[in-house]
Amino acid sequence: MILARPLRADQPAQNSPLRGLSRLLSGPLLTLLLWEILGHALADAFVLAPPSAILVYLYENLGLMGRALAVTLTNAAAGFVIGNLAAIALAVLASAWPRSDAVVRGLALLVFCLPLVATGPILRVVFGPGPWPQIVLAALAVYYTTLIPLLVGLRAVPAGWLDLVQSYGRGRLAALLHVRALAALPYLVAGLQIAAPAAFLGAMIGEFTGAERGMGVLTLRAMRSMNVDMTWALATVATVVAVLSYLAIGWLARRFLHHEPPVILATPAGAGNAGRGQGALRGVLLTGAAALLLWWGALTLLDLNPFFAKGPWEVFSALVLAPDAAATRSALAEALGQTAIFLIPGYLAGLAAGALLAMLIVLVPRVAGVAMPLAIALRSVPIITTAPLVVLILGRGALGTVVLVAIMVFFPTFVACLHGLRQAPGRIIDVLDSYAAGPLQQLIRVRIPAMLPAFFAAARMNVPASVLAVTVVEWLATGNGIGSLMALSASLSDYDMLWSSVVLVSILSALGYAGVGLLERRVFRVYAPEQLQ
Repeated sequence: MILARPLRADQPAQNSPLRGLSRLLSGPLLTLLLWEILGHALADAFVLAPPSAILVYLYENLGLMGRALAVTLTNAAAGFVIGNLAAIALAVLASAWPRSDAVVRGLALLVFCLPLVATGPILRVVFGPGPWPQIVLAALAVYYTTLIPLLVGLRAVPAGWLDLVQSYGRGRLAALLHVRALAALPYLVAGLQIAAPAAFLGAMIGEFTGAERGMGVLTLRAMRSMNVDMTWALATVATVVAVLSYLAIGWLARRFLHHEPPVILATPAGAGNAGRGQGALRGVLLTGAAALLLWWGALTLLDLNPFFAKGPWEVFSALVLAPDAAATRSALAEALGQTAIFLIPGYLAGLAAGALLAMLIVLVPRVAGVAMPLAIALRSVPIITTAPLVVLILGRGALGTVVLVAIMVFFPTFVACLHGLRQAPGRIIDVLDSYAAGPLQQLIRVRIPAMLPAFFAAARMNVPASVLAVTVVEWLATGNGIGSLMALSASLSDYDMLWSSVVLVSILSALGYAGVGLLERRVFRVYAPEQLQ
């Protein structure tokens, strides 16, 4: 007697190739049709170019766009490789030498929290007019989005596998190579897919700070001349590049990764003790000391002009000891208050939208045909090209800024949650299938608990990403908040205010990250105790 195995929610029924192709194309074609209609309807508003106008512009300026794309793509690819290699190296160090984990995470977080709006001009002064500011910014934009999912994946292994390695007399390095690396591959793929659009965005922000060529330079020209067709042509090209890179990474993963997610059995972790709290405090102090030492050492080794290169003591003096320190603190507090009003709602909305869409795709796989292209496109369009247009459509108030922050947070959350939902062990799903449990019950009882490590990884790495989003919007469009203050300080050569803003934003981003981490630990004690080992 042969029993037919019921289909799971993430395994659609077999269809003919023609029907599958029609489903694949129906979503993008419908999107293009609606875009064309809206573009013509809003022609007098000069905020949205239809696809037909974009194609005409690209045809007439093919050489110009091709040369700019080649420059930006080269810088983004170099930053993508450098940033991801750095992330892999840091993850290996933290896994092979657990005592370094807190310092590695802390330093990596502080560097990632540096606002690109402020670090871009500083890197331009350091490196000059060449490509290195763009490459460094691209690397800074991607390394952390790969590091956090990778660290989660390196811990997502059954304890029995590690015990087996130890029973053969092998150490942490052998466990890393033979067990943890394989378990981390799906999480690495998620990080790389998130990093691909981020690298392009980082390179374009670098070009905004004084580059001679590239997509960012053309974007500045388009915004200054209010050339809507050119702006949307640039956004479309950037989107196509990001979508193709996302799909290419996914195709490689499907081709070479075929193993089933393991069943992880672990006892709930304890509530913690004083020793653990002392260890966390020690990690914070070591991270702070290392950050100050690296900051001072970098300025000394590079022999930078003290007019613009401010060290820890200069920043402390500007905030505490200088005659105008009170005015500086007041300006920073006012700007941060304006930023927080938009940052927190946008961050929470992006997290909720990303997680809910991932769950919807698992429950109703056909939705992916329409939702996936839109989701990728929303994140792939560089925010520096769309921020002025979105603010023009939705206004300079809360709605436009919150929507843009939510878009930046949405895509990393969506990708991470979708990968997390698919990490539900197949054998447990089979057990629920045997009891005729429907997709919704499987989602609630198995898939969402399996998704939690990926969700919290996205929540943590989206804290600095949301800060980047809101500061870019304030810099380019609204003229308020800490982003505008940093841009104004750079243009006026007020480097005391600029460096003070960078330090304060970085510290507050790290505190927000730590707050998410506290909530994460409380949840993991019940649902993912292996992540606390």
